[in-house]
Amino acid sequence: MLRRYSEAWFAAAQRRRDGDRTARFPRRRRALMAVRWYHGTFTLDGRRLRIPVARGRPPLWVRLDRDLPYPPGQVRSVTLLYDAGRLWADVTAEVPVRAYPAGQEPDPARVAGVDLGIIHPYAVAGPGGEGLLVSGRAIRAEHRMHLADSKVRRRAVARRAPKPGQKGSRRWWHYRRQQRLAEARHRRRVRQAQHEAAKTVIAWAVERKIGALAVGDPRGVLKLQAGRRHNQRTRDWRIGHLITVLQDKAEAAGISLQLVDERGTSSTCPACRSRIPKPAGRVMACPACQYTGHRDLAAAASIAARSGGGTTSATLPAGVTHRRAGAHLPGVSPARRDPRRRTHHRGASGSPGRHRPAPASPTS
Repeated sequence: MLRRYSEAWFAAAQRRRDGDRTARFPRRRRALMAVRWYHGTFTLDGRRLRIPVARGRPPLWVRLDRDLPYPPGQVRSVTLLYDAGRLWADVTAEVPVRAYPAGQEPDPARVAGVDLGIIHPYAVAGPGGEGLLVSGRAIRAEHRMHLADSKVRRRAVARRAPKPGQKGSRRWWHYRRQQRLAEARHRRRVRQAQHEAAKTVIAWAVERKIGALAVGDPRGVLKLQAGRRHNQRTRDWRIGHLITVLQDKAEAAGISLQLVDERGTSSTCPACRSRIPKPAGRVMACPACQYTGHRDLAAAASIAARSGGGTTSATLPAGVTHRRAGAHLPGVSPARRDPRRRTHHRGASGSPGRHRPAPASPTS
């Protein structure tokens, strides 16, 4: 525990010396602290984890609820975490770079541009006029339903919330525990969906032998104040996690990744490089050269051009691949009901399902 606390303290001190005044030192008083064991101090035997404790005491055996995705020899550290009433084992493993057969390895000269967005987490424009659109509407629906559910729960318990300095009742602590469980479940769902989206992008790039990804860095928009609703959207966006998971999976696949300034790419024609007013929908139309195409794919093509990837043709790419992220999210299909979603019809119970026309009334 002391080693973990010391690492967090010195990391915060280094960030403050570098000019980051938002870095805070870890709190000393905690109910449970994350503890890490490095390679050589723990033992993995299937789903059983053996970790040492105090000197002279018997070791602690932890039973995992699932198999590790890595061989035991690749695991370099194990960290025990406590989050929302659950004990987690965070595993760090050394993953080798993917090996390809002769002639199937990615070509560094083939560059694809990646545009990050809210509706489409990843929009990829590759060479030859090919494109990939990963839909994130299920992730956006998860954010909206979670926000609405949180508002309803807070409104329901507002009157029995303890005052500052007061001790909450058992009912209040039970509500707080349910709130933490809901928040943790929401974070896991979104994080898994973003991992699936990044995996789709890397698989698409490997199939087309793309060796370099130019990713537009939109983190500058986080500092802009655009109203409470849009600020909530940008906070739910989680741009840093989108970039991190894509970079990790690209390195494991042997694909280089470069961050590019994306300013002006959504309002620049990829064919004639002229400025275009921002369209209301997802289709961009250039009044100068009559280019028509998807706005996110046009931005990805401009991002690729800034890193030497060339531009797309002046016609709409015919090879656009559409994929969805977050198939595990509740409410994605009619068979997976989201319990937070209200029914569409008055007095109806169960899943709302799809909108169907009412049966025709019999005529006499």
